[in-house]
Amino acid sequence: MMKLEPTAQEIKDQRVYAGWGLTDEEYRLISEEILGRLPNYTETGLFSVMWSEHCSYKNSKPVLRKFPSDGPQVLQGPGEGAGIVDIGDGQAVVFKAESHNHPSAVEPYEGAATGVGGIIRDIFSMGARPIAMLDSLRFGELNTPRTKYLLEEIVAGISGYGNCIGIPTVGGEVAFDPCYEGNPLVNAMCVGLMDHKDIQKGQAKGVGNSIMYVGAKTGRDGIHGATFASEEFVEGEEQQRSAVQVGDPFMEKLLLEACLELILDHADILIGIQDMGAAGLVSSSSEMASKAGSGLKLYLDDVPQRETNMTPYEMMLSESQERMLICVEQGHEDEVVELFKRYELDAVTIGEVTDDGMYCLYHHGKEVANLPVDALAEDAPVYENEKKEPARIQEFANMADFKPEVNDASETLLSLLQQPTIASKKMIYETYDSQVRTNTVVCPGSDAAVMRVRGTNKALAMTTDCNARYLYLNPEVGGQIAVAEAARNIVASGGQPLAITDCLNYGSPEKPEGFWELWTSADGISEACRTLNTPVISGNVSMYNETNGKAIYPTPMIGMVGLIEDLAHITTQEFKQAGDLIYVIGETKADFNGTEIQKMQKGLIEGKLMDFDLSVEKANQELVLSAIKAGLVASAHDCAEGGLAVAIAEATFNNLLGVDVTANMPVENLFAETQSRFVLSVKAENQAAFEKFAGEKAEKIGNVTNTGELKLTADDGEITVATKTAKELWEEAIPCLMK
Repeated sequence: MMKLEPTAQEIKDQRVYAGWGLTDEEYRLISEEILGRLPNYTETGLFSVMWSEHCSYKNSKPVLRKFPSDGPQVLQGPGEGAGIVDIGDGQAVVFKAESHNHPSAVEPYEGAATGVGGIIRDIFSMGARPIAMLDSLRFGELNTPRTKYLLEEIVAGISGYGNCIGIPTVGGEVAFDPCYEGNPLVNAMCVGLMDHKDIQKGQAKGVGNSIMYVGAKTGRDGIHGATFASEEFVEGEEQQRSAVQVGDPFMEKLLLEACLELILDHADILIGIQDMGAAGLVSSSSEMASKAGSGLKLYLDDVPQRETNMTPYEMMLSESQERMLICVEQGHEDEVVELFKRYELDAVTIGEVTDDGMYCLYHHGKEVANLPVDALAEDAPVYENEKKEPARIQEFANMADFKPEVNDASETLLSLLQQPTIASKKMIYETYDSQVRTNTVVCPGSDAAVMRVRGTNKALAMTTDCNARYLYLNPEVGGQIAVAEAARNIVASGGQPLAITDCLNYGSPEKPEGFWELWTSADGISEACRTLNTPVISGNVSMYNETNGKAIYPTPMIGMVGLIEDLAHITTQEFKQAGDLIYVIGETKADFNGTEIQKMQKGLIEGKLMDFDLSVEKANQELVLSAIKAGLVASAHDCAEGGLAVAIAEATFNNLLGVDVTANMPVENLFAETQSRFVLSVKAENQAAFEKFAGEKAEKIGNVTNTGELKLTADDGEITVATKTAKELWEEAIPCLMK
């Protein structure tokens, strides 16, 4: 027996729309000003997902407008499936990151897997072949069964999907803080390669041209996924499992190859292509029509369905995976059907392009929706939310700076190396295939992953980065640091930073404090992007990351890609041989607020954030990159969490070398997290040339030894630790906690 849908009048009287995330004012706007009548059940559903934060960015548009998004290298900025950047020789790199936080909290395996699937579709919908995956994960502390379960399942989901498709997962980052306990973050980034001539757009134009549905069949999974992504979690409440989709990586592999064949070999008949991502069929179709200034008629009886008696509402809102929408020239539909049949995939004509700007849906011979297409895709209200500085910011500003207690510096270093955020993530990335397709030059474990560009002497460096603790103390400066740290990773690998993608993970934008964090951190990100010439070319917003009213730290994950102009410039973080000299670029100050040592010793983060100067950052990065290109650098490592002592230790682990270092500073400053620093090693025969090149900017602090011992001497103390011991504790920390 089919359940009857409420009538338009009942939807209004019972405020059914409110359960789908529409406010009373939004409903009034739709019924009185846009339609001049009450919307029916299907129409109300369409508006509810298209006007959700996830699809319309109604709370974040004013923030996103701040980002610099163009530059001579940018071929496609925000607004399409992914951003595209020129890398010379008629080639381009395509990349984007996407968050799948809410689904991963509820169904960690499928949530993470479908996050990977969705971002891969965004890349090949642009006409690019995906070549690499990266991720950025956040969890609560590894001391509860739930967090261990989430970590295990999310990692399994990422590897289960990516490995099957044959796209290597080459890099990423993982951090642990109590604020992510109820709301883990799963951000996935995909990087693709293409020729300029193959760039695609998600558009539906040309009256009478066909709208075709290709890929997997539609089921009832993921209905209202976009709305679900715009809600907070409350403990004890049943979460919407139906809002999480189920992925099939083998189907996606077929879809990827079929779509790339269509784009490369049938460009003359293909007008537009778009992934059916958040809000499924409604968002892909209405956005394609709206971008082209056209209208659409869709016949829902023709939509391939894997469940019986599906309603128009269910078909339009389903977020079943592995589906794409394409627009092709009228009369060439059979060509497309034949192509997809070879891959054992459905390709069905479900509609046509019109010129009246209307979005009309038909089902069982009846019109079930008739709306202005721009009302769905363009005309969601945009809110200028109230901003208010959280009370903590003033409290932090008035605090005395944290000074760590370092009685035994060797013990302090060993303890820091075992903090989950610093400890080796080998246990995680070893579950990923990072070598498939054999283009990976630098695998996970160094500052950035490096992929060669086949048929050229170039490579791409890529990374994900964000220290959310810094943003918690100061969103604006923390935002600058997030971009700077990503760029430092690229530079340390021998690359010139090109552009960024982001996942803006925040709490509720409807709370003045939450919106203030978003607003001010966007200022910091924008400022850093302008200084470092890395425009924002794509990204997404993930709001409402709250549990029981408490938000996560502001966590704007920065994904960055850089160009390595010559394979000879590829540089890794590990020291290469005994006798090489060790240098530090950048000065070290007593910067301990928001650091790993503060969290380890106090159990919390507080105080005002360290000073940070973007012009110093830029100068230091330019110096390091020039020295690498001049062939003077044997290894380069950015100095981040845990400070100088941790950076030096990490550089010895790969080859189990030792160091003999003398640092002119108090011993605790070895653990300070002052920004803009690099640890470099230089062959002895290049010492004179390097010192002439770097001048006073580089401070020689010691040399690499083959003693297998880390020996760091400071003004008032020293570290003496066997490299092997340090490495074992660092590598075993997370596996031990997981047991």
